[in-house]
Order: sequence, then C-alpha cells, then structure tokens
Amino acid sequence: MTHRGWVGAVAALGLTVTVGGCGVLGGDSDHVTLRLVAADYGDSAANSSKVYWANLVKAYEKEHPDVDVQVSVYSWNDVDREVKEMVDAGDAPDMAQIGSYADYAAKGLLYQASDLLSISTQADFVSQLANAGKVRGQQYGMPFAASTRLLFYNKALFSSAGIAEAPTTWDELAADAAKLKRAGVDYPYALPLGPEEAQAETMQWMLSGGGGYTSTAGTYSLDSTENVHTFTWLKDELVDKGLTGPVAPGKLNRAQAFSAFAAGDVGMLIGHPSLMKAARDKGVSYGMVPMPSKGGARTLTMGVADWMTAFRRHGHRDEIGRFLDFVYDRDNVLTFSRTYDLLPVTSSASQVMSTAAEDRELEPFLAQLPLSELYPVGRTSWASVAATVKQGIGAAVASGGNPATVLRKLETDAMSADNAAS
Repeated sequence: MTHRGWVGAVAALGLTVTVGGCGVLGGDSDHVTLRLVAADYGDSAANSSKVYWANLVKAYEKEHPDVDVQVSVYSWNDVDREVKEMVDAGDAPDMAQIGSYADYAAKGLLYQASDLLSISTQADFVSQLANAGKVRGQQYGMPFAASTRLLFYNKALFSSAGIAEAPTTWDELAADAAKLKRAGVDYPYALPLGPEEAQAETMQWMLSGGGGYTSTAGTYSLDSTENVHTFTWLKDELVDKGLTGPVAPGKLNRAQAFSAFAAGDVGMLIGHPSLMKAARDKGVSYGMVPMPSKGGARTLTMGVADWMTAFRRHGHRDEIGRFLDFVYDRDNVLTFSRTYDLLPVTSSASQVMSTAAEDRELEPFLAQLPLSELYPVGRTSWASVAATVKQGIGAAVASGGNPATVLRKLETDAMSADNAAS
C-alpha cells in the first residue's frame, strides 16, 4: 500500500486530536509516557497530521512496548501559543514541533540535539537547516519540515498575453506584468505583503536584490542600501503602475493570492510546493522558475523550516532521543515529505527524492535548497521582528509611502527588539 493509501485507511478510523498510547505519567516506573505537541500540515480530516503521527507512533510502540507516545495536534494558528501556555504553566511537553525555538533555548529549557540524537541522525540533517537550528553555536532546533520558493506563472495567461518565456530579471518581470495587465489579467503579479505572511514575500524580494534581513556580520540590516533599492523598485515599477492587482499589497494575504492563482486570476506570484496541488485541482496550467533577480544572475532563495524541540522539564532524555532517531529515519522522513509536498530535512531522504520518479514535481524546489537562506530564527528577537515586519512592510509600497523611511523604522524596531532580548 502506498503512503497515501495507509493515510486514507487510518483516516477512516475517526482519530481525535490526541493520538498515541494510553500510558499515564507517573505510573509504572519502568514505563514512560512521552508527550509530543505537533502542528497540522493537512488541509482536511483525511490528510491531517494526526494520521501521520498515529501510524508513526503505532509502529514505534510496537518495537518499544515500554514507551507510550501521546501526540496532540494543533493548527498552525494555535500550536505555538498552546506550547507557550504549557511552558508558562510549568508543564512543558517532552517534545514540540513548532515554528521557533530560540526563546526556549536562551532560557535553558531545551535539550541540545547532541544530547538526544545518535551521531548518524544528527549528521544526516541538511547542513543549511542544521546550522539554522543553532543558538550560540549549539543546535537546539532540529529541522522537521522544509520548503523553498519559486516563481509560479500561469501558462495560459502568458500565452494569451503573447509572453513566450518566464522572466529571469526584474525588468523582464515588470514588462511581462505590463503585458498581462493589457491582456486583462486581474493580478499581473500578486504581491502579498499583508499581515498573514508578509515576512516571506519580503525576504524573497530582499534576497533577489542582494540584501536580506541580516548583514554578513549577523546584525539586522532591514534598511540596507540593497533593501531600500528593492522596495523602491517594487513601488515604482510594479505597484504604482497598477501591476499588482486590485487589492493593495499591504492588505493582500498569501492565502488570498494563492486562491486567486488557483482561480486563474494571477499571472505570476512567489509560491511554495503546496500551491502545485491547489493549481492542479482547479485545472490551472502553471510553470515554475527560480525567482528573477535584479540583473539576472542566480541569487539566494528563501528557505523555510519548522522545528522539533525537546524540553528538559520532565527528563526522559534517553527515551526522547530514541524516539527522535525513529522519527528521522529515512523512510519516515520520506513518508512525511511526500504526504505534505514538503522537502525532506535529511540528506539521505533528499538523495532519494532527487532521483525518484514520484518526486519529480518537487525536484525544482529541492534544487533550490543548497542556495537557500533561512529566517534568522536563531535570534531570540526574530519572532518579534517578524511580527513587526508583517504589520509594517506594506506601507513601504503604499501610495504616498517612502520605502527608505519605512525600512528605517523597521530596522530601529528590530534593533530595539534585539537589545531587549539579549
């Protein structure tokens, strides 16, 4: 049975939010219960992450009858808050698969990866992801899922507008957007800088312009010359010329932009692997290319990772380590990645996916991973900085806005957050 087959079979059992064994904390001293909080990557009950974890836990407990693993799955809207409330109440889970880790690491609440994992498991992490999981040179965040970004374009709309090839430079992108607008396309280039995930669109454009959130010295650099130029170009060449659609970028969220692309109303936008399925389901013929850059040279792309963490609160270091070695087994990583159209976080699974016929659609995203740069998640201030960017970056391209002024304000806020966190 394929992985999708057993996913469907287990879904039919009607799983609840909590899955796993039924051991009780504080019971038999020879029996250990581990609690894991995880995020849901599914978009329906049939492919909820509850299904993935139920299968994984069942297989693990069969081999380790002295361990129960209880998994609570929450939506991405809730999981970080739920874990924070548990930690604040003094009852941290043994493991949490969440969006950030640096705050907990800085407070001494987490095990280091080397405390838990076998040497072979830790060495198998993709190097960029492992390095992004470090605080002060030590790895606390264990990458669990990853993705990169590509420029998606609607082939039918390109053809109707007389565009033969996807753009490789900013100027080509702007020229294509102008042709799409003349052809009546609602969103020639969708620029989602609304508060849902503006930090992602922001980072990808910064990288394509030779900038980024941080400098080579590691300090925040939101108002760098490169970043100011990038957002000035976006405002002058796309937004002010009406090439980004009827919704102001600062009010357009990623989910809206993705839905509009799947509806056939968007010519181009930056997307991650999940957009492929959404477009296919709606019958949209699409292409994918690396993000165009200012001069056409290949630049860094944005990489994103979610993190597995292990809390020290209840001990169980050895049991946690053995379970995580199982979680990161090559075949388990492959099953998860294929189920949710995500990139594997281990080199062994990546090698399989790079050549397997069934993973051909993900190969362009996988090829971007060695050229990717991740959010500065190792900085304890990043969560605060990201929230500020989500709320404020749209003003940089708004009518009457001044990109340099907005980026300078965001940089000042970032430095203040960094000083407060240190």
